[in-house]
Amino acid sequence: MTLATAPPGTSRSARARALTVYAVLLLGWSWLVGIPNDPAGVILWIWFGTIAWDVEAPARDHLGFWRDWWKPLLLIVAYWLGRGLADGIGVPVHYEMPIRVDEWLSRLWGGGTAPTVATQHAWCGEPCVRTLPPHWYDVLLTTVYASHFLVALTLAGVLWVRNRPEWTRWMRRYITLLFAGLTVYVVYPMAPPWMAARDGYLPEVHRITSRGWSTLEFHGFDLHRQTMVMFGMGNQVAAMPSLHCGIACLVAFYGVWKLRSAWRWLLLLYPVAMSLALVYFAEHYVIDAICGIALAGLVMVACAHWERKRAA
Repeated sequence: MTLATAPPGTSRSARARALTVYAVLLLGWSWLVGIPNDPAGVILWIWFGTIAWDVEAPARDHLGFWRDWWKPLLLIVAYWLGRGLADGIGVPVHYEMPIRVDEWLSRLWGGGTAPTVATQHAWCGEPCVRTLPPHWYDVLLTTVYASHFLVALTLAGVLWVRNRPEWTRWMRRYITLLFAGLTVYVVYPMAPPWMAARDGYLPEVHRITSRGWSTLEFHGFDLHRQTMVMFGMGNQVAAMPSLHCGIACLVAFYGVWKLRSAWRWLLLLYPVAMSLALVYFAEHYVIDAICGIALAGLVMVACAHWERKRAA
């Protein structure tokens, strides 16, 4: 991967001013409206970022962004619409399998209680509710969880500016992972831990995902859920596999594959932190995270094989 060079005619001072304005506008939007977390909104902000990066380029160059991005955007929107329809085709929702598997995994290290139940009892406080003042690790894990909506597409934006062939490779893996996950959501809808507890299959646990940011006036989580419901994209039983964990793993695996620094292995901490956040917040079981990791690895291998075969 080659480093970006300044496009002809774009001065460093103009770029610095434009990026400063962009950062201020993005922070203001995040504070007043919510952190961009729907695909169209994130891609729109990425486009604004590319304009700021090459602010002195002709307008037709900036419009060229959409010549590359309209197909991925269409596929990502199709994924979200399909995800919203996947829970309405009549397949029964599964509750007990992930609980039994997580309890079995817990017994391997001397436990026996589902890890979501154990972590909330140990870390959350009494009572375990979202409105309690957050601990430092709540802030950290909520931030990790929220990064899911930004990291993969932001990486795509950076690659689009720096190296278009790598952008294509990354988008191929990202979109393949989305549709592989969607296929499982259709054939195996599964209730997450908070829903299983609500319906009597688990001891009491709470969905405390946004607790870490409860003292801030960010409304990103609520806005995201309201947007999904409004446009028919919400699916509360899209739990197996965890694409939060799968995409975090895809980012880490891709970085380990492409980078050469010894520090690249630290990227693997990202899916570990994401998995911990998902289990603690009662969004996913451990087995969901394991399947997300496996699916990301399978996508990486399959896409690399397809690319080698195509090149040959």
